[in-house]
Amino acid sequence: MVFNTGAALLDAVVLAVVSREEEGTYGYKITQDVREVLEVSESTLYPVLRRLKKDGCLEVYDKQYGGRNRRYYKITSVGIAQLSLYKEEWKQYSQRISGIFEGGERV
Repeated sequence: MVFNTGAALLDAVVLAVVSREEEGTYGYKITQDVREVLEVSESTLYPVLRRLKKDGCLEVYDKQYGGRNRRYYKITSVGIAQLSLYKEEWKQYSQRISGIFEGGERV
């Protein structure tokens, strides 16, 4: 993709991915799901997950899987509120950009 991915967009996509699983999801799966829409590395995503946890948007817990601990991330009520804000901002932003690209009126 030729467009840069800003921190807010990356946070929004990560929160959206995590919100799809009621019981939470693990780091590697989050990475794979985000990579379906954005070109990012694991080394980029794990600091995002840590920051979202620090900000109260995600809670983290470990769970046994195949004899090893797997770290799971679950969206919190703060995270749900933040995701809702991101969705509304994205809707407005994408409408303005689409309007410019399509040559229509300013939104």
